Amino acid sequence: MENWFQRFNDQHIVVIGDVMVDAYIWGKVSRISPEAPVPIINITKREERPGGAANVALNLNALGASTHIIANVGEDIAGDSFISLLDQQGIYTEGIIRSKNRPTTVKTRIISQGQQMLRVDEESTKYISQQEAETLVNQFKATIAKYPIKALVLEDYNKGLLSEWAISKLIEVANENKIPVTVDPKKDNFFAYKNATLFKPNFKELVEGLKEEIDVSSEDSVHHALESLIARMNIKSAMVTLSEHGVQCFADDYTGRIPAHKREISDVSGAGDTVIAVATLCLAAKLPSVIMCELSNLAGGLVCEEVGVVPIKKDKLLKEAIRVLNA
Repeated sequence: MENWFQRFNDQHIVVIGDVMVDAYIWGKVSRISPEAPVPIINITKREERPGGAANVALNLNALGASTHIIANVGEDIAGDSFISLLDQQGIYTEGIIRSKNRPTTVKTRIISQGQQMLRVDEESTKYISQQEAETLVNQFKATIAKYPIKALVLEDYNKGLLSEWAISKLIEVANENKIPVTVDPKKDNFFAYKNATLFKPNFKELVEGLKEEIDVSSEDSVHHALESLIARMNIKSAMVTLSEHGVQCFADDYTGRIPAHKREISDVSGAGDTVIAVATLCLAAKLPSVIMCELSNLAGGLVCEEVGVVPIKKDKLLKEAIRVLNA
């Protein structure tokens, strides 16, 4: 098991997707405003964290991979802050494109006494221009020419970075260079990811994408859905996360369901990012599909025990894997 985890350190992985700044403002409610029936919050603390596809990059980084992110942020203070946050983590940011026409996505949560009072979003969800999409693809080409890239993650948050043309072209370039492509999709462009290596929707996305009745408690029902998905999209493998039912995989060397392990669930936010990060590293390290599914399932469960969106801890995952998989 330790040897498998050691192999994660040898991998250069590219993440391309919608990124954002997750901002948090904590404070105390002192009184109700005289201007409107809303609470007045006296701010005690502020924090900014990289979010969206950047959380996948943080998970890969935490597992030991050399992580490159290619994305679009605005020519604004939030964009400066986003790049600085990733630079501090040692993530390669040279592929980030600055846009004059799009602001950096910022999601600000105002919290008091452990309760989220309000969320304010600053974003544009329009698709990037064709010129920007071509720049995105060229950044990927430049990255694979410069570094020994072992896998590409496409992380779609429906914020406009991954247009159908960009998706198709990025997968085409990756396949030409024998680089595996893993996908964490959203409802829009669900079927645009043809010819990818691993497709990882959650159960809700699978149902909405296929527009079929699927029984989450039935392994056979989910199996047939994944079989249909693979045939329709010409993808090599698929893995669907099923919340308390675990994960189910369909690959050449393994097909089956891995049950969820009992957890004290604190927060499910970011679990999907952790799952795709672990699955991608397993694929890059050429681990068996059953191990990819087992480790992804364990990692997704472990981060749900943490409050807030936090990357997986490598030592904690290794310890849990030894305990569960060697039992």
